Amino acid sequence: MSYLAWLAVLSLAAVIAERLRPARRGQRVLRPELHTDLVYVLFNGHVWAVLTGGITGACALWTRSALDAVGLLPARGILDGVPFAAQLVAFLVASDFLQWCVHRLLHRVPFLWAFHKVHHSARAMDWAVNFRFHWMELVVYRSLLYVPLLWLGGDGAPLFAVAVFATAWGHLNHANVALDLGPLAYVFNSPRMHLWHHDASSEGGVAKNFGIVLSAWDWIFRTAYWPRERAPERIGYPDDQEMPSGALRQELFPLTRVPRAEHHSP
Repeated sequence: MSYLAWLAVLSLAAVIAERLRPARRGQRVLRPELHTDLVYVLFNGHVWAVLTGGITGACALWTRSALDAVGLLPARGILDGVPFAAQLVAFLVASDFLQWCVHRLLHRVPFLWAFHKVHHSARAMDWAVNFRFHWMELVVYRSLLYVPLLWLGGDGAPLFAVAVFATAWGHLNHANVALDLGPLAYVFNSPRMHLWHHDASSEGGVAKNFGIVLSAWDWIFRTAYWPRERAPERIGYPDDQEMPSGALRQELFPLTRVPRAEHHSP
C-alpha cells in the first residue's frame, strides 16, 4: 500500500481505539479545532510530501554527489546486504534517536521553537494532533536525518516500514486512549507519558519527554518526567493564546514573529 493508504487505515484505527477505550471520557469527539487538525493531516500527510517530493529528491541527489566527490560517501552502506529484520531494527533505532535530537533542537533553538509552537498550540489531544505541525518541521527533520541515513545504506522497504510504524506510534502517542505499557514504558513512548510533553506548565522542566517512538532516550539522558498518578492540568504552552485559529493563519504565524529566547529546556 502507499503511505497515503496506510495513513487512512491508521487514522481510522486510532478513531476506533479512542471510542472503545478513551482515557479522557469527557473529551468530545467533535472537539474544538478538530477541523483544523484534519487539514494538517491531509496537508502534511500527503499534499506537502507531494509538493516537495521533487525538491527533496534533487537535494538528496546533490548531497549524495557532493559527499561522493570529496570521498565521504562509503562505497558500501553499513546495512547493505543485511537481512530485512535487522535493517528494520537498525533504521528504527537510528532514525528515532536522530529525531529525538532534532526534537530537542525544536525546543532549545528560539528560531525553531517559533515553528514548533504550532504543534504545541493544541489544547485537546487526540490522534489528529500527530500531524498538527508547521511545514518547516518536515524540512528540518529531513535535512538533518538524510546524511546519517545515507551512510547506513540499506533498502527502501524496511525504511518505508519504519516510517509507517512511526506514524502508527505517533497517532497512538497523541490519541485519547487509555493504555498502560507496564515495564515497556521505559522503552516505548505512550499516550500518558507524551501528554506531559504537551504540558503547559513548567513542572518537571519547561520541555520534557522528547521521545517519538522510543522513550528510552528520555530515560537515558534524564529528560523524562512522568508523574503516573495524574495528567497535566492543561496542555499547550504558556503563551498559547497568541496562536491564531485556522491552519493557514497558523502556518503564517511564525513568519510574523521574532522568536523569543525565554523558552528553553532545562
